[in-house]
Amino acid sequence: MTMAIQTKGVCMSFGALTVAEDINFELPVGARHALIGPNGAGKTTFVNLLTGRLTPTSGSVFLGDLDVTHMSQADRVKHGLGRTFQINTLFNKMSVLDNVCLSIAERENISNQFWSTAASQKRIIEESLELLNLLGISGDAKVLAKDLPYGKQRLVEMAIALGLKPKVLLLDEPAAGVPSVESHRILQAIDSLPSEIAIMIIEHDMDLVFKFAKQITVLVQGKVLCEGTPDEIANDRRVHQVYLGEGHE
Repeated sequence: MTMAIQTKGVCMSFGALTVAEDINFELPVGARHALIGPNGAGKTTFVNLLTGRLTPTSGSVFLGDLDVTHMSQADRVKHGLGRTFQINTLFNKMSVLDNVCLSIAERENISNQFWSTAASQKRIIEESLELLNLLGISGDAKVLAKDLPYGKQRLVEMAIALGLKPKVLLLDEPAAGVPSVESHRILQAIDSLPSEIAIMIIEHDMDLVFKFAKQITVLVQGKVLCEGTPDEIANDRRVHQVYLGEGHE
């Protein structure tokens, strides 16, 4: 099985504080995976290690066969790693369409020329509209990002990430702040993404997790507690003990 991203013996310490300990993780090409764990489990730290925001104290991170352990965030993006954040990072005073166009222009290294080149504008606008259509929000293309409901803002973030043509897409709490009655829209959007993209969500909404994921990894105190199918995780006594009385994060 070909791996889209994997870690080998990844550890991360801040002085005497260990926040990731000997994490061996594999995300196959085309995977639909979820990362869960209680508060303080180290989920965000682990994602930051995958994306290059943090460099591990020891161990290695691979994108495909490429060792990216010491590669910058920007270079990992160029090699196919996309990410959305728990708090959205849109240009709120720009239209939805322009937000996505900038992402594609950046991917093609023409962001400085985009606004002055008619041919590139047409091509990039068409691709942006296709992405917005894929996510069901093409009707909002001309709306300022700040004027969208929060659920749709999360979808715009997803379109921006897809504009980079990722091989791996990490979605950090895609339903965070989205009213529960709208969370189905997020799930529908994720389900509509190309099957060849490996997707991992970091999510506290267990309903969304169990509807989306084919495999789930449970992280506790910087270590992998267990990994398995949704049914295996739901029936694992250790998982119940971890979450007992804590709610879900």
